[in-house]
Amino acid sequence: MPEVIKQLPEQVANQIAAGEVIQRPASAVKELMENAVDAGATRVEVRVEDAGRTLIQVEDNGAGMIEADAMRCFSRHATSKISSADDLYSIVSKGFRGEALASIASIAHVELKTCHTDSEHGFQLSLEGGTETESLPCAMEVGTQISVRHLFYNVPARRNFLKSDAVEMRHVIDEFHRVALAHESIHFVLLHNDKEVFNLRAAALRKRIVGVFGSKYDERLVPVEESTDVVGVKGFVGKPEFARRTRGEQFLFVNQRFVRHHVLHRTIMEAYEGLLPRDQFPLYVLFLTIDPARLDINIHPTKTEVKFDEDRHIQSLLLPAIRRGLGKYAVAPSLDFEQETGLNIQPLQEGRVVSEPSVQVNPDYNPFSPQHTGGGLRPGRGQMDAWKSLYEKTWNAEANQGVTELEADQGTTRRSAIGTNSLEMVLTEDQVSSVRPLFQLQNKYIVTSTKSGLILVDQHRAHQRILYETLVRQLESDVNQSITQQLLFPAQVDLNAADRLFVLESKNWLAKFGLLVAESDDGIEVQGMPVEGENTPESLILAVLEEREEEVAGVSREERAAARLAETMAVRIGKSLKPEEMVDLVDRLFGCSTPSLDPFGRTVIVTFESNELEQRFR
Repeated sequence: MPEVIKQLPEQVANQIAAGEVIQRPASAVKELMENAVDAGATRVEVRVEDAGRTLIQVEDNGAGMIEADAMRCFSRHATSKISSADDLYSIVSKGFRGEALASIASIAHVELKTCHTDSEHGFQLSLEGGTETESLPCAMEVGTQISVRHLFYNVPARRNFLKSDAVEMRHVIDEFHRVALAHESIHFVLLHNDKEVFNLRAAALRKRIVGVFGSKYDERLVPVEESTDVVGVKGFVGKPEFARRTRGEQFLFVNQRFVRHHVLHRTIMEAYEGLLPRDQFPLYVLFLTIDPARLDINIHPTKTEVKFDEDRHIQSLLLPAIRRGLGKYAVAPSLDFEQETGLNIQPLQEGRVVSEPSVQVNPDYNPFSPQHTGGGLRPGRGQMDAWKSLYEKTWNAEANQGVTELEADQGTTRRSAIGTNSLEMVLTEDQVSSVRPLFQLQNKYIVTSTKSGLILVDQHRAHQRILYETLVRQLESDVNQSITQQLLFPAQVDLNAADRLFVLESKNWLAKFGLLVAESDDGIEVQGMPVEGENTPESLILAVLEEREEEVAGVSREERAAARLAETMAVRIGKSLKPEEMVDLVDRLFGCSTPSLDPFGRTVIVTFESNELEQRFR
């Protein structure tokens, strides 16, 4: 019988491993930066072109490699970090599996230049698809420079799965953040298309966090520090009022290694219980220090998952430590002990005359006199009759104006942009009538009667639906139909590098929404905003930043951003509306294709049939 099991060639095995280790350009950036840290570098410069598709170059001033090590480092499972299985329980370095460089070399054109501290000259090695093409001595300062060009050139299917440059560059910046935050004593530089994105000099952790996210973050940080014999926790958490509805500012490190741990994340969120809504996430940059023998980091090739021997002990330390930090921020009073405890009365101005206050009394006033009862808490009989007469005249005038029919679109039901395939509630002209006037309930609902009962309209969600459909029409139109209010003085919005890059990459489709942005020194500049809605430049930008993934559940990023903008711009709950504003809102709502649901699939209109009302009185 023929043999069917074969040994895979080394090149194929490396490409398969690359599918786990190197998922996108950001993965290569992470692995190369961690190698630089392990080499003892005090300065690491990362240079990328076209978000890493064309070039990823990492240069460090670490120890460098001798020629033999440089030739061997691209072999699979070649590592200087471990020599036996027992070493897995004492790992303090970033890398140890020996898969990263072999995986990168198998799917790209790689050039390595390195010079060891004890060498007189450097060594250069070039590879294509894992195959050596050139090796020779070169002039090189102590350290290592690795250039990765044309990533996934020989795996086109993987290259086709890459997202836009804006999305891929955001992932690169995310990985840069994780390494830079974990090593504040190292000088990190990031350049994209020869433009400096970050230049983070060695500094204390707080300054490093501010350098990564922006100067406004200094006021948002709450220090946390606690330790036991088993584990220590140190770092910063964000104040509750600065939490965001999107993830991305949550960083947990174990022995200076960025990790994802769902249990500990839930513990951190539990510390904010009662301080945050469920759909908001606070900033945190927390470092756990634990004996390497008490955890297992050899779980996944990307080394971002760990297992602890004592999860509960870590949780029992982490939760109260964060609550104590938040408690000190929230309740510690600011007392001025130099201030006198007596009354602080300003001296009388020179030349000012103080006159004795006078009291005026009407001696003829009698609260029990019939002519004065109208001014008390309870109206007199004559005033009640006058009010009744006025009410009847107003009611008849409204009724004599005729019936304005509010019709809902009974054509093809359209699915909500972000929501579910719920059945549309269709109101016909037989059901809706404006014989009865509209009125506002609790400054939240618009109420009107119908021939079969009454309806309640959520004013905030109704306006969201109206604005959302308007924005989507502007987005789908080839001609810019947006009405923009040009700002006399452009508004400056400070953003971190990743958010700034995303907004600038998106400015063309943001302009279709009426939101005009331009680049500025510390963030972006808002030059124009949509005319309709209640908003500020910063609130609109933050709403856009909540939707950065290209596609989620079949809905484009632009449509989701339209929904977030509509939510931000819509009339707020608690605002009193004039009668003409209520009429306009209801008319425009029933002109929408999906009046009964807001952009997120939530109910906008609730009906009460007459028989339901009658049941209440039985």
